[in-house]
Amino acid sequence: MSSPGEFYNSLPPITKVYGTLCLLATTASHLGLVSPVHIAWVPQLVIQKFQVWRLITNLFFLGGFSINFGIRLLMIARYGVQLEKGPFERRTADFLWMMIFGSLTLLVVSAIPFFWTPFLGVSLVFMLLYLWSREFPNANISLYGLVTLKAFYLPWAMLALDVIFGSKIMPDLLGIIAGHLYYFLTVLHPLATGKNYLKTPKWVYP
Repeated sequence: MSSPGEFYNSLPPITKVYGTLCLLATTASHLGLVSPVHIAWVPQLVIQKFQVWRLITNLFFLGGFSINFGIRLLMIARYGVQLEKGPFERRTADFLWMMIFGSLTLLVVSAIPFFWTPFLGVSLVFMLLYLWSREFPNANISLYGLVTLKAFYLPWAMLALDVIFGSKIMPDLLGIIAGHLYYFLTVLHPLATGKNYLKTPKWVYP
């Protein structure tokens, strides 16, 4: 069995960096080094007071230390890693572009008052889950040991459970929207037309 250090070092780069930043953001909040209020996504403050850091910082906050936080971090470690090591293997720039596109999509959609949510970290994680479920649709998943279902249905099952346990539906729903938009533009639409309008820009490559 590998040690925690060996496991961490084995993680692919983009997933490792994102998961680490999420952990650091919650730790900083827990220690009182930064207040969630100061890193939340508030479009008015970005536009009127030029607090541009809010465009990025809100994407790394998954909430305080809790069971839900642990579940989201495990989702990054499982679904993000399997995506980056599987369909995106040797395509680090494409994976990074997927994360950038997803982040931009979430910011734009959540700027609409009806969809607004102050922290989009959970949404970005849910986008990873949605894309994983599309890449591995026939994988059998045991949901908390209670029921086994195909991976294709996992995002909707997780959304339903979050609602049942009192979590807000909007972050999960935004993740599904962003994930489906990326999947449509990079997989479904190119298959139907032969044209890919979402190619990874050259500036993303190292």
